[in-house]
Formats: sequence, C-alpha cells, structure tokens
Amino acid sequence: MATYVLVHGGGHGGWCYRKVTKLLHEAGHEVYAPSLSGLADRAHLRMAGIGLDTHIQDIAGLIEAEDLSDVYLVGHSYGGMVITGAADRVVDRIGGLVYLDAANPRNGQSLVDVAGPIITVTRDFGETVDGVEFVLQPFENAGMAYGVTDPDDLAWMQTRLTAHPWKCFEDPLELRDEQALQALPTYHIVCTSTLATREPELVEQARSQGRLWDIDTGHDLMITEPRAVTDALLEIAAH
Repeated sequence: MATYVLVHGGGHGGWCYRKVTKLLHEAGHEVYAPSLSGLADRAHLRMAGIGLDTHIQDIAGLIEAEDLSDVYLVGHSYGGMVITGAADRVVDRIGGLVYLDAANPRNGQSLVDVAGPIITVTRDFGETVDGVEFVLQPFENAGMAYGVTDPDDLAWMQTRLTAHPWKCFEDPLELRDEQALQALPTYHIVCTSTLATREPELVEQARSQGRLWDIDTGHDLMITEPRAVTDALLEIAAH
C-alpha cells in the first residue's frame, strides 16, 4: 500500500482530486487531499499574512501529525511550489515528489519567477478585501480557464473555486537542505501542450529516467483525465 498526499493548485481545494482519490482508494492506497489555508472549505481561515510558507506548513504539518512515511507528495500547478517546500521540511518522510503539470521551482524563486506573465496577468482582475489582495476570482464557467470543457464538471467546479491570496504567488521559496531534497526521486505528469514551455533539460532527464508522463488534456488533468493520472500515480508507486 502506498501513501499519497495530493496538493491542489491556485484557487482550488482538496475537492479537485475527488475522482483521483476515489480511484486510488479503490486500488487499496492511503490518500490525503487537504485544502490549503484560506481556500475552499478552509476559506473561512482567510487572513492577512497567508502566503507560500503558510501552505508549506499546512502540508508538512499534516504529514507529521498523521505520522506518514514514504509519502508520494503530489502537487498540481502552484502546488508544485508547496510540495517542494514541504518536502524540504520533512524530507525523511518523503518517498517521491510528483509534479502534476506543476511549477518546478528552485531555491529563492517565487511562482511569479517560474510562471511569469501567465500568473502576473491575474492581478489585473483581482481585488483587495480587508487589506488582502486576491486573484483568480471565480467567474462564469471559470473551469474553462483550466482546460475543463465538460458541462457537468464546469458546474461542479463553479460552486467550489475560490479566490487566492496573491502573496502566495509572490513569496520566494526558502529551502533549508537542498542537497537532501535533490536526492529524492522526482516524477512529472504533464499536459502534452505544456511540454514545450518547460525546461528542455528537465524534460529530457525525466524522460530518460522513465519519470515523465504526458497526457493530452487541459491543465486540470486530475478532473478531465482522472484515470490516466491515477494510472501514472500507481505506476510511480510501483517503481
């Protein structure tokens, strides 16, 4: 039995992994899909100061509190920032890092550094509430921005997407033990359409090691292609 901790991206919550969680459970594995502070079912915890480190603490704290070991830590999109930082905090409890069409940051980088204009443009449509700047404001059929087209999925997402504190995207990643972190096995499940935007050296290395899966679908691939994502995660755990 493998243990997976699934970390969502910006504006989402643990809910986005519902289909994948079900399939992994049916395969006999242990799965955690928490929502990060200030988002989804934890939106009531919104407060000034929520940033990348808050979310890193969310995940590292969960792993420690549940006494998990050999964890496959999976991060989607912005979640790639979070899992990198969380793994650095509890490196001895991590079995592997899985970047699910995610940011792949280096020490000192923010999501703005990694994603550039794709994320900075979201500020043009943000708003400030009680002194906190929020971006990724939900709009009608917002799921289409994440590559989702099925009407039922779009309706399901519409009631669950939440705005995201901008600070999370601007905060730099601060690692404590890069050497230990780099020793962890790293896997990449990406959308075919984003391959060209990724570092060629990173892609080629992952491919040569048999640690790259590409799925021809939209960015929210855990919603649009849950079986393909699950199959990749099962294959990773079987390595």
